[in-house]
Amino acid sequence: MYNSVKPYGNKIYEIIQKTWQTPYVVVSDGPYPIIKKKFSWPEVDHTDGIGTKGIYHWQKSAWRNAVLDVLAMNLNDLALVRAVPYKLQNHIILPVEDGRILKIIKALSLECQKRKIAVTGGENSFHNDASGMDISMTVSGFVKREKPNRFQIGDALIGFKSNGLHSNGFTLIRKVFGKKFRPDFVKPTRIYLDTILSLDKVYDIHGLMHITGGAFTKLKKLLKGGDALINRKHKLKPQPIFQEIYKRGVSGQEMYQTFNCGIGFIISVPKPQAGKIVSKIKGTDIIGEVIKGNSRIQIESMFSNKSLLL
Repeated sequence: MYNSVKPYGNKIYEIIQKTWQTPYVVVSDGPYPIIKKKFSWPEVDHTDGIGTKGIYHWQKSAWRNAVLDVLAMNLNDLALVRAVPYKLQNHIILPVEDGRILKIIKALSLECQKRKIAVTGGENSFHNDASGMDISMTVSGFVKREKPNRFQIGDALIGFKSNGLHSNGFTLIRKVFGKKFRPDFVKPTRIYLDTILSLDKVYDIHGLMHITGGAFTKLKKLLKGGDALINRKHKLKPQPIFQEIYKRGVSGQEMYQTFNCGIGFIISVPKPQAGKIVSKIKGTDIIGEVIKGNSRIQIESMFSNKSLLL
């Protein structure tokens, strides 16, 4: 039952204070933390959450994995504008109010300390009719060097291996599997931001896309007068969980419109640079190229011998 005096409030505040020592901000204690920035670069905000995947995290007490998921959903999207995250605020929804909220906050604090992200506030809600948890957050980042995010004709496409389902498509997962559980359902989403920012300092990255909701259809946003051609000759194969979903009746078209199918992030670079990146970064491969076209996604399916047009 909800306790109106918020018995965990002070403890939560103590935990998030541990994230305030960063190179980017000075945070002053008070009823609401006051934030003074140590930089003057342009900024960007991004908000996202874990959605219905939180049902499985709650059932399996996968607190750290839930935290990694919500961070990944925000940080990977911030990578599209090459942003460095520096602070966040969160909203956590739980079915009951008890010590589990502290476990979640502690996991969040530890991950943010690693990444020099200050947790400057948030809200906790307790819904006794909810079947699982949800965590959403708004992450603020700064952009040292603004650059267009656009695929260019002639670019090579490089894929980054996913960690499985990541955090999208779970409404369909629940429909396909019903009450059955797979360990894949609580695997955390890979965080690509650090790798992307490191590569961006050395290579001429033209386009970047996080493969989440809408999956490979999201690539259309980066195309102008070209098609993205993704072949099946690369080594980033769909994990077994995707093969199982396909065998349970989900079409190849829907698989590539809903799930990452083994590829969690895609960048486009000039072809001479592609081999150098793949040789340097584990879990990457050249998955295709950008050709002249009409902003379409052409995919050679890994689930059949069919070619799909998204």
